[in-house]
Amino acid sequence: VQLQASGGGLVQAGGSLRLSCASSGHTFSNYAMGWFRQAPGKEREFVARISSNSATTYYADPVKGRFAISRDNAKNTVYLQMNTLKPEDTAVYYCAADRSLGLRSTSYYTRLTSYDYWGQGTQVTVSS
Repeated sequence: VQLQASGGGLVQAGGSLRLSCASSGHTFSNYAMGWFRQAPGKEREFVARISSNSATTYYADPVKGRFAISRDNAKNTVYLQMNTLKPEDTAVYYCAADRSLGLRSTSYYTRLTSYDYWGQGTQVTVSS
């Protein structure tokens, strides 16, 4: 399984970016997908998750109302639309795949160990 994240860059506060994560080597539509981020000197943290059929999404509180996760199973790609970016959103963003199906607890969604495969990350820098 390979996950390739892209779309990061430098943007001013208040701006927008759209991250993409292209997947290969597995049946993409059988996996829930998540986005995490890691700022310098901090632990990797959960950002958003989407179920395999897009029926369910879940967001971390700091990004609710500003970020939107979506997926296109025909293109084997998951997206993260990031609006109204803040300097505190600066981090390396990682996509991840979870092969378990069905509803889970929100604590499960946010745990790094719930995800089986990880991409290499894409840098997002928000200037003030």
